[in-house]
Amino acid sequence: MTYDALIIGAGHNGLVCAFYLARAGMKVRIVERRDIVGGAAVTEEFHPGFRNSVASYTVSLLQPKVIKDMKLADHGYRVIERPISNFLPQENGDFLKLGGGLQRTQAEFARFSKKDAAALPAYYDALENVAEVLRGLALKAPPNVGDGLRTLYDGAMQGRALSKLTLEQQRDVLDLFTKSARTFLDSWFESEAVKAAFGFDAVVGNYASPDTPGSAYVLLHHVFGEVNGKKGAWGHSIGGMGTITQIMAKICRDMGVEISLESPVDQVLVDGDKVVGVRLVSGEEIAASRVIANVGPKLLYERMMAPSDLPADFLKRAKAFKAGSGTFRMNVALSELPRFTSHPEPGEHHQSGIIIAPTLDYMDRAFMDAKMHGWSKEPIVEMLIPSTVDDSLAPPGCHVASLFCQQFAPVLPDGRDWDDEEEAAADCIIDTVEKHAPGFRASIIAQTRLSPKGLERKFGLSGGDIMHGNMSLDQLWAARPVLGHGSYRGPVSGLYMCGAGTHPGGGVTGAPGHNAARAILSDGSIFGKLRGR
Repeated sequence: MTYDALIIGAGHNGLVCAFYLARAGMKVRIVERRDIVGGAAVTEEFHPGFRNSVASYTVSLLQPKVIKDMKLADHGYRVIERPISNFLPQENGDFLKLGGGLQRTQAEFARFSKKDAAALPAYYDALENVAEVLRGLALKAPPNVGDGLRTLYDGAMQGRALSKLTLEQQRDVLDLFTKSARTFLDSWFESEAVKAAFGFDAVVGNYASPDTPGSAYVLLHHVFGEVNGKKGAWGHSIGGMGTITQIMAKICRDMGVEISLESPVDQVLVDGDKVVGVRLVSGEEIAASRVIANVGPKLLYERMMAPSDLPADFLKRAKAFKAGSGTFRMNVALSELPRFTSHPEPGEHHQSGIIIAPTLDYMDRAFMDAKMHGWSKEPIVEMLIPSTVDDSLAPPGCHVASLFCQQFAPVLPDGRDWDDEEEAAADCIIDTVEKHAPGFRASIIAQTRLSPKGLERKFGLSGGDIMHGNMSLDQLWAARPVLGHGSYRGPVSGLYMCGAGTHPGGGVTGAPGHNAARAILSDGSIFGKLRGR
């Protein structure tokens, strides 16, 4: 049989895309390389009695429209908000807490700088004004350069939100898209601790320094989400991130979507100038009118397609697409909660993001060290301990922690291999936490570690890139992944993309899956067919 749509990869965006296509009456099949759905949003037991979100680990960016349309809450979707956003131990033995409401954060900032506390409301307003524009664009396909008048019309319509901003707000947009995080934050704050509290978001999944031009946008990308209707909030999915994708898979199956596990794709099949299906590694060929790739652009175009099936100019651009987020991921089983020197007793800080990156200079040194040696000897570490709010993840009295670490080179210098260096890098990460929480190492019962190479091997993330590609200005909006193909349509008829390598980028958002489905259904309508002539 021939499927109306075949989706490569059962990550959350593939499942979201399948839902909308199935709802429209299409016969949909998903093929997944692993033995579990979810892509990087999965919950797995890594030691007897200890479960955790293996890669993606926290909730904020999942689109409210997707949650509502799929009725996720009716099937058990539940998110617990963090009482505060982040806790940052400082090098002098102090700490900074971010979040818990404006007044509370102002009072905390005032301990470091009264000027910064006074500046906070205006800073939040500036970010929110820009973030609101991004929220409006997240569920819209970018204008596709090369579509003639349609490009001009789509560009004008999407630009209306920007045109309504005041001149000062438009200046903020320009700053956030072009400046480094440091330059942007320096214009607002004087305290190094305060700047670090916000600057951390600029290096999450971004193999760059906070001094790198454009890093301010990555900061912004992490603040336009919401949890339970609260904008900018972050939270924990009960049961881990895998609960979300398991719910999505059940909803899709109930709608007739076929999901085939342990079915890796060898090649996308093209006949003439049109996609006709895929061939699996097993040799099985599956016919489909449309193939939708929920994998990164580099994986799709460099490994799953024959070069002769792609236009030469497009292939050149696709190969130049930059990927590699400099991320190292660990999960640890703990016999007890870590006791931080600056804040030793259990408290709300254990339910927040615990950030070991006290200054922007610390973050810059970590990046420069990684460029020189492969990883930083004082890496940037974010620890989350979800078992403090979800007792389903660990035995009584014990805990699980995620260690999400930045500034680990996607490819090690001097021909070294991550398989040989992974253990040493993990020890370095544990030592970094130990400096702020003595006894942490002794409390570790078990651990798993995923270097950039390990992330690529396990989840198919090219260069270990959690975003499927750098979130730099040249790879955003209509230029993600390649200008002229930013509207989820590939360079071959019937080929589409629905992963994080398309607009609006990385994170568990569901937006690329939603938008790709809309593009596919539009192309299938009478108006889409006329436009395609």
